[in-house]
Amino acid sequence: MKVAPIYAEMRRRPEEFEPLIVHTGQHYDAAMSDSFFEDLGMPKPDVHLGVGSGSHAVQTAKIMTEFEPVVLEHKPDWVLVVGDVNSTIACALVSVKLGVKVAHVEAGLRSRDRQMPEEINRILTDSISDLLFTTSQDADENLAREGIPAERVRFVGNVMIDSLLEHLKIAEGSTVQLTWALTAKITPF
Repeated sequence: MKVAPIYAEMRRRPEEFEPLIVHTGQHYDAAMSDSFFEDLGMPKPDVHLGVGSGSHAVQTAKIMTEFEPVVLEHKPDWVLVVGDVNSTIACALVSVKLGVKVAHVEAGLRSRDRQMPEEINRILTDSISDLLFTTSQDADENLAREGIPAERVRFVGNVMIDSLLEHLKIAEGSTVQLTWALTAKITPF
């Protein structure tokens, strides 16, 4: 959902961007993966790593070992990572260690709860990224407090809202609520 509006914008600027979509396979269930590509009008990924599940360490390590050959083969100018999942930090680490610039979408978000694996992923990804795309002023302030130079930070807004607005008309025409309500025998919303 986060990549769809970014990919759409890149496709509108072929003279500037040559996007390559890499699906790590961290979310491998068809309901968590394939349906999003279809519903959001995105093509199938150019590369599918097929990593699957595992502990945080196992999953992160698998992503890194599968992603490194992709970076070496394609030699991207930039790797853009989104969110705060294991794929985010794994791909950012591989890229930085290979000398490829990293841009992080949804940078600067903080829960302040280091018990959450996602919080660790956010902090580490932000600290090694070359360019930090933020969703809000408080994200900018979080990065400033952490000593991230302002020239690395760009407020761009929320890509989830962009995705919602792009697909709102489709959602309004959906009968899923009614179907679900009839199946569950409850009053629809």
